Amino acid sequence: MSDTSLTQPRQEQVAPDAGPRYDFAAAEPKWQQAWADRACFRVADVPTDGKPKYYVLEMFPYPSGKIHMGHVRNYTLGDVVARYKRARGHSVMHPMGWDAFGLPAENAARERGIHPAKWTYENIANMRAELQRMGLSLEWEREFATCQPEYYSHQQKLFLDFLKAGLVERKESWVNWDPVDGTVLANEQVIDGKGWRSGAPVEKKQLNQWFFSITKYAPQLLDALDGMDRWPERVRLMQANWIGRSEGARLSFSLDESADTVEVYTTRPDTLFGMSFLAVAPEHPLAAASATRDPKAAAFVAECRSRGTSEVSIETGEKLGYDTGLRVRHPFIEGATYPVWIANFVLMEYGTGAIFGCPAHDQRDLDFARKYGLDVTPVVLPPAADPASFAVGKEAYVGPGTAFNSGFLDGLDVDAAKRGAIEALEKQGVGKGVTNWRLRDWGMSRQRYWGCPIPVIHCGTCGIVPVPDDQLPVRLPDDVTFDRPGNPLDHHPTWKHVDCPQCGKPARRETDTCDTFVDSSWYFARFCSPAAAEPVTKAAVDHWMPVDQYIGGIEHAILHLLYARFFTRGMQDTGHVSVNEPFTGLFTQGMVNHESYRSADNRWLYPEEIEKRPDGTAVLRETGEPVTVGRVEAMSKSKRNTIDPGAIIARYGADTARWFILSDNPPERDMEWTESGAAGAFRFTQRIFRLAEALDGLRAEIMPDAFGPAGRTLRRTTHRCIAAVTDALETFAFNVAVARLYELANAVTDAERAAPEAGLAWARREAMETLARLSSPMMPHLAEEIYARLFPGNGHLVAELSWPEADPALLVAESVTIAVQVMGKLRGTIEVAPNAAADIVLAAAEADPNVAKALEGKRIVKRVHVPNRIVNFVVAG
Repeated sequence: MSDTSLTQPRQEQVAPDAGPRYDFAAAEPKWQQAWADRACFRVADVPTDGKPKYYVLEMFPYPSGKIHMGHVRNYTLGDVVARYKRARGHSVMHPMGWDAFGLPAENAARERGIHPAKWTYENIANMRAELQRMGLSLEWEREFATCQPEYYSHQQKLFLDFLKAGLVERKESWVNWDPVDGTVLANEQVIDGKGWRSGAPVEKKQLNQWFFSITKYAPQLLDALDGMDRWPERVRLMQANWIGRSEGARLSFSLDESADTVEVYTTRPDTLFGMSFLAVAPEHPLAAASATRDPKAAAFVAECRSRGTSEVSIETGEKLGYDTGLRVRHPFIEGATYPVWIANFVLMEYGTGAIFGCPAHDQRDLDFARKYGLDVTPVVLPPAADPASFAVGKEAYVGPGTAFNSGFLDGLDVDAAKRGAIEALEKQGVGKGVTNWRLRDWGMSRQRYWGCPIPVIHCGTCGIVPVPDDQLPVRLPDDVTFDRPGNPLDHHPTWKHVDCPQCGKPARRETDTCDTFVDSSWYFARFCSPAAAEPVTKAAVDHWMPVDQYIGGIEHAILHLLYARFFTRGMQDTGHVSVNEPFTGLFTQGMVNHESYRSADNRWLYPEEIEKRPDGTAVLRETGEPVTVGRVEAMSKSKRNTIDPGAIIARYGADTARWFILSDNPPERDMEWTESGAAGAFRFTQRIFRLAEALDGLRAEIMPDAFGPAGRTLRRTTHRCIAAVTDALETFAFNVAVARLYELANAVTDAERAAPEAGLAWARREAMETLARLSSPMMPHLAEEIYARLFPGNGHLVAELSWPEADPALLVAESVTIAVQVMGKLRGTIEVAPNAAADIVLAAAEADPNVAKALEGKRIVKRVHVPNRIVNFVVAG
């Protein structure tokens, strides 16, 4: 498909105001080269300039081959922060790299017959060139890709240090296994019981896997969230819920007619008297024992293992169970026994893999009980409810209340009943109060080739043997094939066969590779000293860490950020860093949205394929056929409602793309990319360039002693703009900063049209210089072009200048507008000096013609004066 329509400007849409034209195509590469020649954005690993440090980092991208508008927004936001902080006197580190391992490259190898490394590095080259066209103030000298041995060798060293410190273990666990791809799948990769890529029915199987012991830090990870006041509240809440601290009881139910017990964890021991069943996960040992003697139980377990295992699928799916015929005894009710079911909604990895069901006060349990005709006994009475008539219908009651139908707990509120139940369990020796965590250890083994090799060796004599440091990195072999399902490292004829470093006997390398989340859990620390011979240089990482401002999508709010927080603590405990939190400030930007389009035959269409009409309808550009205009939604390849940033930059320039991205909405909200908005941003760049060109003959360099009215007004507007833009950039209100700069441009235009007067030319030049310097974080190329025209030959770059400072005297208003009311109804406004005396304000208010008319023939009973804001006359008659 041709994209020439995007690369050739349509003059009727983007024609600027009459006058000189800004040639962005020539200016942008020129200034990018100037910044590179002067090394404007380079800093030392351990600076000695005495400046305060500021570390800005956007979440690094996966090298898919092309940047998208989400990248443009993300990196523009970070670049504004970096350029602003640099101008405010900070030593700024703003690095760039690539999250380069992962399954897409392996899939490309299988589908296209290209090696993952070749595919990855070609994509990196393409995306690097596109990002460099944006004029980002990145320190490219720190660039690395996580698939480079120079990076993952240090990750292997960290793994071994974590292993030595007890933060890594190998254990057997239940996993989702794709028999076609031959790999473990996350719960979220199981769709309707099938592998997300292969479509094969997924099996549940037990495998020995490598785990990071993240649960050891669960209390720290939770408690630290309270002090992270520069993180979005919703991200902290999401992490807190994922970590999931809960207070409850762990108790053992005795099997009837057996000495065996079933252990259960519950957060609601107060509802034990409402129990009607006990349920175990399909992977629970009790379920396995039932399956060995009961073919129907075995069939049910097999069915459960073929269904979706994500929390969403379990919560929304039908609750299914199988009665094992076993029964358990109640800990408090003498002689009472309850059936033991295998249930598809109980997960082995949460709690103990077994629950007791109290249907009246848990919706999931209630749905299950209604399906299978089990008892529903309410044991928590809502406030003011009648115990004789209260019953549970279709919805479980989960609110506050008092215990009833609960023996010795009757009359206690929920919290007191929990404590009473735990005391009774402990007294009987069948349970105890415990703190439980939803968080589970991080299973980081992946049966893939394109990932960081796990640096251990399996020896039949010595067991698990760490690879010695002097043998790192364990490099991926280049000569792999992808003609068979499963992990190519398992199929390689020689790579996995090595001698044991301890005993010298034949042994086998670990063929699992690291989850790619590992690669992104410490890269920010490596950026501090990317050429170091160890994972980090302590002096460098102690200088730059933690990251002062981290920027990325809300989709990484839980796993990536949680894993990075764990990894930083692990690096602290193994002596690599001195901090325990990686990111002081976090900003999560919104999505970039666009209209979607469908043809008459229901095909999704790219925006460049259609032509919009003034009435909002659209047609196919080539044929004129009508097109259905869909809703505005997140850009996606599947719906083809994407905009190519490269084409936008070719058509309008990088500064236009940056300006529009910043101007539309607060950056934390979603924004809509529109052609008209981009064209408007382009016209603005042309307009301020023309305003600068208009000053070519006005070269007054000495500030005059006096200014006329127009000059004074312009200077006040200029300095108020400095204060407003500074405040906006400090608070990420970038769209507010853009609005203030529009206002300053309008003031310069008004001054240009004003009659000549004392000091006006100097005020216009001051305003234009200020406009260039204030806009430089947003439109850096245009700012340099304007500044060079204002001060030809002075050799300075805006990128190296300090931030403008507002003159406090010019921030004070010369007058204030006061609303004048009569009996609370607005009758006029007056202009007075700030903080004018009350008698002067009241006299001016009464003299206003509209107010005087409203007061005519009436007696003023009371005069109310709120300084600098309002006057109100209370009248009679």
